[in-house]
Amino acid sequence: MKHPRSMKNILAVVLSGLLLFSGAAMAQDHVEKHKIDFLISSVEHSTGAKFIRNGSEYDGKDAAEHLKMKRDKVGRRVQTADDFIRLCASKSFVTGKSYLIRLPDGKLVRSETYLREKLKEFNAPAK
Repeated sequence: MKHPRSMKNILAVVLSGLLLFSGAAMAQDHVEKHKIDFLISSVEHSTGAKFIRNGSEYDGKDAAEHLKMKRDKVGRRVQTADDFIRLCASKSFVTGKSYLIRLPDGKLVRSETYLREKLKEFNAPAK
């Protein structure tokens, strides 16, 4: 039989490990939330771009509101910025059509491509 004190030590080590792990997970959640907020803000504050959803064009503010609504509807399934792009910001769940963005120069790009480029900007080391 183990000494009660050694069991307490084991329990303390296990609890400490769990606390460290949960703290790291919370920090990761915060980073991913910040990335998602950055992506939504990039859409909202885009100048001269039009967001095309199911054939209709929207300005950045309306597009950002739609993305927020989808993020809220999807709920806990969105854990990362990649989840957000894939589940909320790439296509219509109703029609299956990809969301597009008409850039100020007139070029059309898929919103997924646009947002993945924005995510690269976010992840790029500061100069």
